[in-house]
Amino acid sequence: MLGFFVLNNLYNTYFTFNCFKRGMNLSYWEYKSWFSNVDYTVIGSGIVGLTTALRLRQKYPKAGILVLEKGVLPQGASTKNAGFACFGSISEILADLKEHSEEELVRLVDQRWKGIQLLRSLLGDTTIGYQNNGGHEIFLQKDENRFQYCYDNISDINELLSPVFQKEPFKISNNKFGFEGVNQHYITHIFEGQIDTGRMMKSLLEKAMKANINILNSTVVESFLDTGNSVEVRCEGFQFSTNKLLVATNGFAQQLFKENVRPARAQVIITKPIKNLHIKGTFHLEEGYYYFRNIDDRILLGGGRNLDFKTEETFEFGQTSLVRHKLKQLLSTLILPSTPFKIDYGWSGIMGVGPQKRPIIKQLSNNVACGVRLGGMGVAIGASVGEQLADIF
Repeated sequence: MLGFFVLNNLYNTYFTFNCFKRGMNLSYWEYKSWFSNVDYTVIGSGIVGLTTALRLRQKYPKAGILVLEKGVLPQGASTKNAGFACFGSISEILADLKEHSEEELVRLVDQRWKGIQLLRSLLGDTTIGYQNNGGHEIFLQKDENRFQYCYDNISDINELLSPVFQKEPFKISNNKFGFEGVNQHYITHIFEGQIDTGRMMKSLLEKAMKANINILNSTVVESFLDTGNSVEVRCEGFQFSTNKLLVATNGFAQQLFKENVRPARAQVIITKPIKNLHIKGTFHLEEGYYYFRNIDDRILLGGGRNLDFKTEETFEFGQTSLVRHKLKQLLSTLILPSTPFKIDYGWSGIMGVGPQKRPIIKQLSNNVACGVRLGGMGVAIGASVGEQLADIF
C-alpha cells in the first residue's frame, strides 16, 4: 500500500512539473469552469461517446460531465462513415458464422437491430434523415459460386434471424438498377436503411450541449492513471482529476491501453451530383469490403482495405492510389457504366476491428471503463454500446 502512495505522489509530481515545463497556461477561470468537480469524463465525442454522456446525464442529473475530443470535429469514424443502418449482408453473416457460434451471431445482429432503433428513438427519423430503401448485396459474374452459396443458405439464415426482425430479412430481387458485370439477382435485406451522418452527429452534439455536458475539442489525452479514488488525466499541456473515466475511442483504443482492437482505415469517394440518378438504396459487394449508396443525387462509394490489409491497419487518415483507382474502376465499369460522372472528393475514417465482431465493453480498473471495437458497425451499435458503457458506473 505504501508503494502505491509513493508511486502516486511521484506521478502527480511528474504531472505538475511537466505541465510547467510544457508551458501550461490555463487560468483560474478555466480550471474552475471546466476541470473542477468533474464526476465523469468521456474520451471521444463520436456516437459512443455522446450517447455515453447522455445516458450518464439521465442517470445523474447533477453530475459534472466532460467529453474530450482530439479533433476539431469527432474523429475516427462517426463523422466519416457511409451512413449505412445495416445489420450484415448475407455473405457477411455466413462469413461471421465461421468465427462465431449461431447464438453469438444472433446476439450480434440483435444488438445491431436494437441499436438502430435506439438511435432513431433518441434523435428521430427526420432529424437523422433515416430512409428504409433496403440493402442489396450484389455479386460479380465471376463470383457465381459465392452467389450460389449465399442463395442456397437464404432459408437457413432467415430461420436463424427471423426472431430478431420478426420477419424473414433476406429475399431475392432483380438487378433493376442496371449494374454491369454482376449476377442478374441481388440478395436484399429488406430492413436495411440509410441515414445522413452529418445531421445525425450534429443532432447528438446539440442534444449533449443542451443537457449541460461540456465538450472540449482539439484536446488530446496522452495518458491516465487510476489512483483508486479518482483518475488523473494527462492531456497536452495540462492535467486534471475526474471521478470516473470512460473511453470511447474505438479504433484508437491502443493509443491509450492494451485491448484486442486494431485500427482499420476505410477510404471513401463521392461523385458530383448526377442528373436523373435512379440508383436508390445501400449496396454491398464482396462480403462488404465494398459498399455504396445514393445521397443528394450523388454516389458515395467506399471500401477496398482488403486490397492491402497491412497498409490500411493504421491510425493515419489519408488515401492511397491503389484503393482510389479501384473505387473509380468500380464506378465506371459496374455502378455507372453508361452514365458520365466526376469524382468530387474523397476522405477516410478509422474503424476499430478485431478477431471477432463483438464490441469490447468492460471495466478496466476501479474507475475506468471502455466501449471500443465496433467492427465497422458504429452506426448500428454505437448508441447501444454507449448506453452499456455508461451503465457500468
